[in-house]
Amino acid sequence: MAPPADLRSWIALLEREGELVRVTAEVDPHLEVTEITDRTVKAGGPALLFEHPKGSSHPLLINQFGTERRMCLGLGVERLDDIAARLEDVLEMQPPQGLVDKVRGLKKLKSIADSMPQTTRRGPAQQVVLTGDDVDLTRLPIQTCWPRDAAPFITLPAVITKDPRNGGRNVGMYRMQILDRNTTAMHWQIHKDGRADYLATDGRIEVAVALGLDPVTTYTASAPLPKHIDELMLAGFLRGEPVELVHAKTIDLDVPANAEIVLEGYIEKDELTGEGPFGDHTGFYTAAEPFPVFHVTAMTMREDAIYPSIVVGKPPAEDAWLGKATERIFLPAVRMTVPEIVDYDLPVAGVFHNCCIVSIRKAFPGHAKKVMHAIWGLGMLSLTKAVVVVDEHVDVHDYEQVFFYVGANVDPARDVVLSEGPLDHLDHAPTHQFFGGKLGIDATAKGPEEGTRPWPEEIEMSEEIRALVDRRWDEYGITVDAVRNGTRNRLRTLNLSRAKRRD
Repeated sequence: MAPPADLRSWIALLEREGELVRVTAEVDPHLEVTEITDRTVKAGGPALLFEHPKGSSHPLLINQFGTERRMCLGLGVERLDDIAARLEDVLEMQPPQGLVDKVRGLKKLKSIADSMPQTTRRGPAQQVVLTGDDVDLTRLPIQTCWPRDAAPFITLPAVITKDPRNGGRNVGMYRMQILDRNTTAMHWQIHKDGRADYLATDGRIEVAVALGLDPVTTYTASAPLPKHIDELMLAGFLRGEPVELVHAKTIDLDVPANAEIVLEGYIEKDELTGEGPFGDHTGFYTAAEPFPVFHVTAMTMREDAIYPSIVVGKPPAEDAWLGKATERIFLPAVRMTVPEIVDYDLPVAGVFHNCCIVSIRKAFPGHAKKVMHAIWGLGMLSLTKAVVVVDEHVDVHDYEQVFFYVGANVDPARDVVLSEGPLDHLDHAPTHQFFGGKLGIDATAKGPEEGTRPWPEEIEMSEEIRALVDRRWDEYGITVDAVRNGTRNRLRTLNLSRAKRRD
C-alpha cells in the first residue's frame, strides 16, 4: 500500500478506514481543542478534523498520528519494523560478488537515486499568495494549548533552511510562538540542525515553513537524521516516489508543492525575543528563553487550506507514535554503529530522552558498560539520561520483564554507572542547563570474570511439558482472561508486541 500523496488523500484514507471524526460544532483553538484532543488521544480515539474552529475559516486537523495503526497507515506499512527492514537492506549493502549481487545492488542504488526531490514549476501550495500587509497569521486556527502558554504556537511545522556553508537542505520540526500577524519566534534548540544553520550565517538566513504535508514528509521533519542526509530524500525513499518541490515566491528556497500552507521569510542573525513558557512533551512548562525572530514575507496556500496541529503534554500524547516510529525505523542505523545491540525501547513515559532500554549479545566482561557509553555518544541518543542494558533474550518492550531483571541481576555497588554528559535542552532536572548526570544500569547476567559468585540457572519449564499443556488446554476447562494473565498487558499498550516482531 503506497503512502498518501498529500494531506487531502491522507484525510480521505483516514475517513475510509473509520479513523477520522469530523467535528462540525464550533470549537475554540484556545485551550478547548487541546482538552478534547487530550481526552481522545489517551482513549486511543480517532483523528479529529475540526471543520469550524472559532475565529478561522480554515479547518484544523489533529491526532492524525495518535495510534500505532494510523502511524502505519500514514507510512504505508503493516508494521513499523517493515520500514526498518527496508533501510537495513540499504545500509548493509556490500561490494557485489557476482552478477545477481550486482543487479540487486543496482536496484538499491536506483531506489535511492529515485528518492531525490524533484522540482516543478507550480503546485497547489501556491494557489493563494499573500504578501506584504496581506500576511496575517491570525487567519489560521493556531492553538493556545495549555493555560500558561505565552501565546498560540504552531506545533507541527516542517521548517526548511539551507546550510550557508555548503547549501545543504535541512528540514526540522520546531515550535513557533506567534508574536504578531507576521512574526513568530523560532525555537531552534541548542542541539538542532536548524540552529547550526542559523549560527553559521553572517547576517540573514532565509526560512520556509511548510504546514499540512503528506504523513511521510511530516514524519521525516521530526526524524533525528544526521545533518548530511536530506529529510526530503528520506521522505521520497519511504514514499516510493520523490517529494515534489516548487520555488518559493519571495525567498530562494524550494518548498513542498503539495503543502496546504507555506510561510516564507527570514531570520536576522542577532535578533532575539523572549519565547515561552510552553507546555511541552516533557509534561512540564519550559521556561521563557531568548530565541530568533522569524519574519514572514509571504503566506501561500491551497484554496480552502487545512491547518495541521499537534498537542504535546504529559504522555501519552500524539507524539508518542512519531517517537515510536523513529525508534523502530532507526534501529538498523543504531546497529550499524553498535552491532551487538539486539533491540531497544524508548519508553513513552520517559519522553524518549529520559530512558533507553537496550538488549545485547553479551560477549565479554564489561560489555554492558561499553554499550552504555556507545549510546551516550550516538547522535541524538547522546542526550539519553538513563540506559538499562539486558541480555538478548529479554523483551525490551515488556517493562515488567525488564524490571524483573533490574531487580534480580543488579548489585548497585557493582552494576550502576554514574557519568556526565549533554542533556536535552528541555530537561529541567539538571543543575546546569544542557549538561548533567547520566545513569547506567547493567541488568545482564554476570560471569566469574566480573567478580560474581556462581550465577544461578533461571527457572524455565521444559518444552515437552509446555507442548503437552498446549495440546490439552481445552480439556482443562480453564478460561484465562488475557488482561489478568500478568500486568504486562496493561503496561504495554503503547509498545510493539513481541508476537508482531516475530512475524
